[in-house]
Amino acid sequence: MANFLQSIRQADWKKIFFTIVRMAIGWHFLYEGIAKLLIPKWTSFSYLSNSTGPLSGLYHWLATTPSVLKAVDFFNIFGLLLIGTALFLGLFSRIAAICGTLLLTLYYFAYPPFGDSLFSVSEGHLFIIDKIFIEATVLLFFVFLKEKGFGLDLFLELIKKGKAKSQPTAEGSADYSDSRREALKNLATLPFLGLMGVWAGENHKKYGVDVLSGATIQINRATIGELKGTLPKGKIKDHEMSRLILGGNLIGGWAHSRDLLYVPSLFKAYNTEKKIYETLMLAEECGINTINIGFPTHTLMAKYKRMTGSKIKVICQVAPNMKTGDIYEQINGAMDSGSDILQVQGNWSDWCIRDKKPEIVAQMLDKMRSNGYTAGLGAHTIDSFIAYEELGIIPDYYMKTLHHDNYWSAHPKENRVAFEVDGEKSKDHNKFHDNLFCLFPERTVEFINRTKVPVMGFKVLAAGAIEPKDGFNWAFENGADFICVGMFDFQVVNDVNICIDTLKNLKNRKREWFG
Repeated sequence: MANFLQSIRQADWKKIFFTIVRMAIGWHFLYEGIAKLLIPKWTSFSYLSNSTGPLSGLYHWLATTPSVLKAVDFFNIFGLLLIGTALFLGLFSRIAAICGTLLLTLYYFAYPPFGDSLFSVSEGHLFIIDKIFIEATVLLFFVFLKEKGFGLDLFLELIKKGKAKSQPTAEGSADYSDSRREALKNLATLPFLGLMGVWAGENHKKYGVDVLSGATIQINRATIGELKGTLPKGKIKDHEMSRLILGGNLIGGWAHSRDLLYVPSLFKAYNTEKKIYETLMLAEECGINTINIGFPTHTLMAKYKRMTGSKIKVICQVAPNMKTGDIYEQINGAMDSGSDILQVQGNWSDWCIRDKKPEIVAQMLDKMRSNGYTAGLGAHTIDSFIAYEELGIIPDYYMKTLHHDNYWSAHPKENRVAFEVDGEKSKDHNKFHDNLFCLFPERTVEFINRTKVPVMGFKVLAAGAIEPKDGFNWAFENGADFICVGMFDFQVVNDVNICIDTLKNLKNRKREWFG
């Protein structure tokens, strides 16, 4: 017991402390590298393309240049592995600390905790100082301090010294023994590395890649490098737009999930502001240059365009404020936020016909046009468009729910009632229950094929009930000039590819293109 206490008193606690700190940072680097290496097709694209701050232009360039991005991914993964291994073992510690500090500096300025750090993952209330800053500061100590702790650097140094005393004299035997013990202490990092490696390996076998690491877990998705070509475009008035337009429902949380009550909340939980912007940037990279949104989302889109310099065209749906009697309130708000195209919201278009107030829509369209805006008109029920046409109220384009009804949750035709889409949801499966949005497909197609106004089809997948390949083809063959589709980030590339293939192989379209 006395010997044990004496050994504790004689222990070099300063050196032990430095060793533990260096090994901890080394393991952090090493495991981040291992995690990224184990994820199939891991890429830093999303991380770089969503960067904010004073150097965001550099990071965006790195993300959008394929050859550079490939090099960045390679050096990022193997840089983490080499720096982490060197720090953990205490081998070339000063060089590893310098490289680690530089790498952390690049991470820090990708999402700096100052200014409008829009995309930062919040881990508390931060300003200037975050965990990356602290870790880089600690590494700087290892750059400038002589003390590095136990490790292979000191072991090699002791080996060199030992060569001069390869045959110790009686006087130097004690020094030689001490030197050998010191050398063995510096090899202690090796079994620790082995132990941590085995533990991490077993953890990976049981759970897969650690979801708490900084590596992004990838859903099975196509990458931007798998795009099949350029997404075709059309024109409405002076606006050139991609044939595939990004819908706003998934962003706004309007899931139309039938009786699955939790799904709207799930949508909102997944589509954080950071994720929305990541999705928008990916969509633009894939050739989608237009989004159609509900009015509540217009400020978010204005913020996105301001922060990223995006040129994406924003179609903003607007509704009259019947409570105050100001039918132009949302029109003015959308214009003030920089929306590019205005469109009367579909449910209000329907209700104004149902309630015999078509003049409200006519006045709203006139207001849009008088301010130089392209004026669109949406609807869920084809009866609305037929009525407006008979009254001579013709928009610059129509936006109509457009899908077939050959899917399980569609209720029988004989039970469908005009204007029921925005009405009560029945518990009777044979009646409307947020399940069908193009109530009368045949009448809708008939109207579309005789109108000379561009048509934008939406809900072409019946809110997820129809496969994209089927829904896209049906909508375009039956006269849509554009389709508007809500997409999660992991669906974007696949949907763009399906749209490209669909437009390339259309066989039964009879209507000429009006957009």
